[in-house]
Amino acid sequence: MLESKIQSDIVKALFKAGYYCHSVPNEQGHGNAIRTGQLISMGLRPGVADLVVWLGSGKVAYLEIKNEKGKQSDRQLAFEKTCLSHGYPYKVVRSVDEAMEFVNGL
Repeated sequence: MLESKIQSDIVKALFKAGYYCHSVPNEQGHGNAIRTGQLISMGLRPGVADLVVWLGSGKVAYLEIKNEKGKQSDRQLAFEKTCLSHGYPYKVVRSVDEAMEFVNGL
């Protein structure tokens, strides 16, 4: 299954369960070097997780969406390490069930 489809399904399930979340569009290939430079200066950070889930009480969790064969890039691994070292929950998920189990357990 495409990661975009998995992510879309996760977003729908999160909203249905009462969570607010938003995506972080950090894909590469924004057209040209000038535009990419502008985006970086505005906060674009390669490796940032796909979804930020609001947990309430000022807490958030990060979800990296992968399909059954997907694996994290070095930048994604570095972002995971940064999240965990600062106390932010982070999880690679491959399905709606994995995402909901993780978020509901926080």
